[in-house]
Amino acid sequence: MSLIGTLARLEAMESGRARALATVRHRRISARPLVLVPLTTSGEAGAPLGALVGTDRDAPRLLTVAQPRDRDLRFAFLAELAESVLPYLDAYADVVEAAERNETDPESGKRVKVEVELCADAPQLIVPSRPGIDFVRLLGRSMRFRRTAEDDPETPYPAPPRVPLLGRWLTHYGERARVPGSSLLLAATDLLNRHWATGQSNLEDQHLGALLAWIDPPAGSSGEEAALRAELERDRDGQLVCPPAGPATDPAFDNRLLAPAIERYDSARQALAAAEDGPGADEQLARLTGAEREIRRLLAGVMRPTWDAVWHGLDLLAELPEGARVTDRWTRDRWSFTGHRDRVRAGEPPQPRRDDAVTAAQKLASRETAQGQLEAQEALDDPLVLAGRRLAGEAFLGEVTEVEMAYSDSKRPSPRPLITVLTDDLPHLGHRTKVFRSLDGKPQSAEFVRADDTPEGDAGGGALVLRLLDRMGRSKDPAPGSVPEKGDRIVWTLFEHDQRGGPKLPDPEETPWTHGGPPGADATPEAPLPAPDPVTEDDFL
Repeated sequence: MSLIGTLARLEAMESGRARALATVRHRRISARPLVLVPLTTSGEAGAPLGALVGTDRDAPRLLTVAQPRDRDLRFAFLAELAESVLPYLDAYADVVEAAERNETDPESGKRVKVEVELCADAPQLIVPSRPGIDFVRLLGRSMRFRRTAEDDPETPYPAPPRVPLLGRWLTHYGERARVPGSSLLLAATDLLNRHWATGQSNLEDQHLGALLAWIDPPAGSSGEEAALRAELERDRDGQLVCPPAGPATDPAFDNRLLAPAIERYDSARQALAAAEDGPGADEQLARLTGAEREIRRLLAGVMRPTWDAVWHGLDLLAELPEGARVTDRWTRDRWSFTGHRDRVRAGEPPQPRRDDAVTAAQKLASRETAQGQLEAQEALDDPLVLAGRRLAGEAFLGEVTEVEMAYSDSKRPSPRPLITVLTDDLPHLGHRTKVFRSLDGKPQSAEFVRADDTPEGDAGGGALVLRLLDRMGRSKDPAPGSVPEKGDRIVWTLFEHDQRGGPKLPDPEETPWTHGGPPGADATPEAPLPAPDPVTEDDFL
């Protein structure tokens, strides 16, 4: 945690109200997000119990599984979930705009610009907390390999028609959620924790009700008091007034209300099966219907407070202005959504259970690049985030006091002006350390030459002399506006604004022997490749 974050937590503890960690919103909030509040059976993460899903805060769609151990009921739940989610995704798939993308020409091998389709917007999924993202990923893994009756008429337990497709989309969203700065799949607790600091621990910040109590406490109450009530207060029946944000449930709810309701449902099913078409069949059917309605009522009562809390958090976030560089990251999300749409429509197979060495390395490299880029962009967008980097010695704010024109020692001298900057910050500068500033939205670099008002070897504040290195044009005289003028106050950073890509990785068929060699290279009729991992219960719900 940065020093700014620590100070904000201390102030929140003293004042009884959360303190801002940002002055702008660093994630995209869609005008019409799809909120998903999942619930799972206690002790069985892969057994869905219910969900609230929809884009209308006043009319969520309630999905329930009266008996989570029943495969047919689970499939019916997944089919209803697909009916709720896939139309929302499809609504964005065909609204496109023209865009340019660099591709390799197969004949010349050169990179050329090609005009392609890019979805004008992308659908966004919001879940209450980080375990909800894990549940989305688990659902995707368990659904995308399912076979339908259309795919294989002889499959023993065919899935409903659109369930595998939903599994592929949820897998994509789950993978995209691991990319720093992505906004396709977000957790409400992560969003709020990024923008506010509370007076409680990081673990307690995962409780959505307690977190909102610190950020927006009721009138006449402090955040600490409201958070304590959100965590512990129970009604006369012993149930939490603010239930967990899921997908786990409260043990008191499981033992006192849910388990007896499921037992009554099972008993009614057995009685109906025994009655068949006898005289008591209608009565048993009514009893079964009543038991199912009771389970739906219980689950709706548990999930509705979380549903309202998620929308309340989105309202608080919407009050913050969006950061200037959020649109760039959202454009990458749109490219990601468009690419997966194209793969699905092209009939490509589902994502593999395990990535090969090259794909895994590419994902790791892209996520590391995205993390560095996100940290730099948040600091450039937000003065409060930048203040933390300044306190850490990774940036400094200074006023230009002198500009001296100088040139490089080369056959064709280029302008290398010396800039004297007066600052109160203490950046960690060494000889020829590179620093950067934003010039017309792009980074301009300089190198540290010396510190005039500090002892030799100590670069702690005072008057710093910098030498500009680039973005001054090709002529002998610098381009207008490319060199700071006396009196300008400029933010310089020790971190790069744009992250560099890593080395080019080989194609999967050219994987080196250190990573298993080319797939199938060592296979012979006498020694075939080992069989793939067997399918286990973990692969399916």
